[in-house]
Amino acid sequence: MPAHPVSAPFSVNGRQYHPPARPIAVLCLDGSADEYLDAALDRGRMPHLQRLATTGHRGLARAAMPTFTNVNNSSIVTGVPPAVHGIGGNFFFDTQSGQEVMMNSASFLRAETIFPAAQKTGRKVAVITAKEKLRDIFAHGLIPLGGIAFSSERAKHAQRESHGIDQVEAIAGPTPAIYSGDASLYVLRAGAALLERGIADFLYLSTTDYMQHKFEPSQPESLDFYQGIDEAIGRLLALGAIVGITADHGMNAKSKPDGSPNVLYLETELDARFGAGFRVILPITDPYVVHHGALGSFAQVHLPPGAPGSRLTEVIDWLRAQPGLTEVLDRTTAAALMQLPPDRMGDLVVCSGRDVVVGRTPAYHDLKAIEGGLRSHGGRYEEMVPFLVSEPLSRAYRARALGDPRNFDIFDFTCNGTSVSPHAAGR
Repeated sequence: MPAHPVSAPFSVNGRQYHPPARPIAVLCLDGSADEYLDAALDRGRMPHLQRLATTGHRGLARAAMPTFTNVNNSSIVTGVPPAVHGIGGNFFFDTQSGQEVMMNSASFLRAETIFPAAQKTGRKVAVITAKEKLRDIFAHGLIPLGGIAFSSERAKHAQRESHGIDQVEAIAGPTPAIYSGDASLYVLRAGAALLERGIADFLYLSTTDYMQHKFEPSQPESLDFYQGIDEAIGRLLALGAIVGITADHGMNAKSKPDGSPNVLYLETELDARFGAGFRVILPITDPYVVHHGALGSFAQVHLPPGAPGSRLTEVIDWLRAQPGLTEVLDRTTAAALMQLPPDRMGDLVVCSGRDVVVGRTPAYHDLKAIEGGLRSHGGRYEEMVPFLVSEPLSRAYRARALGDPRNFDIFDFTCNGTSVSPHAAGR
């Protein structure tokens, strides 16, 4: 077993972290609605998670809105909501440049991640993500300090100068296909391998939701996949890690009874009702169209330039009457309720129901990419996610867990909230 890591406190974005002198491993299981864990646990496929939940803590936490990958991973690694860190979607419309922009770069971050601060205290930080799109955000400020950040998607391309490590395949095996369950399992196995070799002792492991987009919780493919996750969790626990687990969002079927996607083409409908010029931004949009076809349950709507002030009220009233839509909010209200950055939002925000997604126009979306049924996320119905810590919580953190914990509290709970945390005495 690796030597005990350095234990020193650090502060990031107004939060204090006091990690114990044991390895820390925080897992973000992308798309893991609690139903996936329940299905696997009920069938005896996750014995390590069962023990973790029995000896530690298992509950639920509320994700950041919208319930998308970039938004929530950015919240988890900074410990603050999107209003603070600035990333309110995978995609937004920059009104200054007139361009639709993908927020895959650390240049969009307005807050520090916790990783450089942990590295500066002597921790050996490694951040591994399935999707390459997240690596730049996670690696921000870390590599020059000696930390590690790479993706399973491009593991074979990792270089010491840019990723803090090379020859990853010699440690973790061949680079997997991104459209596979192994892209996620590789992340977890690689993290355990780095810990086992003493290369890292402070891990953030972020998977991809390909399997959850493709399969329901009780399907054999899902059960096999979560058994693989459990084996990796068991390995981390055997190496002495304190393990924290959450998700960036849940997942729901978004199909009609005949299996076709249940889509409201918002831009088409708005143009037909009020005239041309509306711009609907779908913040789920990213390079991985096979996952969701850029169809999710959250949209930002920009009114036509020069539209009269009364038009916003007309549009809101009309949208609120449309079947399948559950929230229609003006920018100011949505920013306050959802803790979003107003300058990266549309004139209004639209959320759809549990089984409904919003799109732009039929021509914009390639539905062939999601043949076999659409499962997606983005709205309120994917907001509650698993929240687990492998050690018993201190009294103060047990009380917090019964309140309104957020998924981006997971590093706080894992570092500060257990009975073995350095400052847990009497708490």
